[in-house]
Amino acid sequence: MIKGIGNDILEIKRFDELKHKEHFLSRCFTEAEIAHAKGRTNVFAADFSVKESVSKMFGTGVRGFELKEIEVLRDSLGKPYVKLYGAAKKLSESLDITAIHVSISDSKEYVSTVAVGE
Repeated sequence: MIKGIGNDILEIKRFDELKHKEHFLSRCFTEAEIAHAKGRTNVFAADFSVKESVSKMFGTGVRGFELKEIEVLRDSLGKPYVKLYGAAKKLSESLDITAIHVSISDSKEYVSTVAVGE
């Protein structure tokens, strides 16, 4: 059963400015996410957008947990998936969400993401 749906759209250019601010990346992204992005703005923007979509899927926005507690990874075929930690994981469990499905679409200027909690 679907427990929540969230979506987000982000202008990639705007995110390029944010990634250069001191401590922004380490506050929002795990070491694995930073390593995967290899400095690519579009990847950071996509992962950030997924985190926003998941927070909207919870119905809370980013409240009561850190963005870093939602980790965006890719499987061997490049399909994105999330791992939750800390308060985000507890929130997911309290909402009885056992699976989260995410999708990323992007263009030269924008990235759009969707998260569905089951």
